[in-house]
Amino acid sequence: MTPGHEHSPQHGSHGHRHEQHDDSGQAEILELDAEVLAEQIAEITAWLPLKSEPRQIADLGSGTGAGTFALLDRFPDAHVTAVDASAGHLQLLREKACARGVRDRVSTVQADLDSDRWPDLGTPDLVWASASMHHMAHPERALRSVHELLAPGGLFAVVELDGFPRFLPADAPAERPGLEDRAHAATDSFHAEHVPHRGADWGPMLTAAGFGVEDERTITVNIEGARTEAIGRYALGSLQRIRSVAAPALSAEDLTALDALLDADDPNSVLRRDDLAVRTKRTVWAARRA
Repeated sequence: MTPGHEHSPQHGSHGHRHEQHDDSGQAEILELDAEVLAEQIAEITAWLPLKSEPRQIADLGSGTGAGTFALLDRFPDAHVTAVDASAGHLQLLREKACARGVRDRVSTVQADLDSDRWPDLGTPDLVWASASMHHMAHPERALRSVHELLAPGGLFAVVELDGFPRFLPADAPAERPGLEDRAHAATDSFHAEHVPHRGADWGPMLTAAGFGVEDERTITVNIEGARTEAIGRYALGSLQRIRSVAAPALSAEDLTALDALLDADDPNSVLRRDDLAVRTKRTVWAARRA
């Protein structure tokens, strides 16, 4: 959930700094991400090269629980410790756990994972970090902390994304074709400065931290918008966050067209379009502590 996102419009679950703006807005994006990409998350949990069913799992940067609940579903005898910097996200996660009848299988820990001293998270035999490692200011230190945390022979699953999802066809909107690509390009320098590890190859960093990388897999996502109305809301929230960073670098014409996409009352609003799709990639590295 990420998930935290104190600067970046990049969505995901986060584990370090407490988000200082719009915690509820970030939670909504995390919830939509979990709903729209539920099949892909389940596919990743089913793929993990485990030697035995994990009993203790840590979800680092859990956000509102997309990974936590996918792991609980996949491993019915497991207990998950969800770790995040946001008290609000963890409160929502606990409420969802109660509603799903799994509250006794979930613990939550509010923590800054960029700290050099982590809280006691037990000795998990599976650690999961989805869209959280690239937010770390000191990822090498965090990887070493995970290595120390894991039980011998335990598995560390790092799930990362290649960038923000795309939603519009290349020729949209009609008056400003290619607008989405230009908006993404306008955020590149920001991301290079604030989240330099986004899109990184985590394999060499995992090896340097003492892990053996057993497998790597990239899942290509292309979900047609007609499948669920949540995609329109997902596109709206995502593009709003991109606009907050891209606006200074966009032309007046592009900004006008983008604002029309974000206006629920405009005929061009993403909430009214029937040509949306979610296009993104998720890569997962499965690394074992020897």
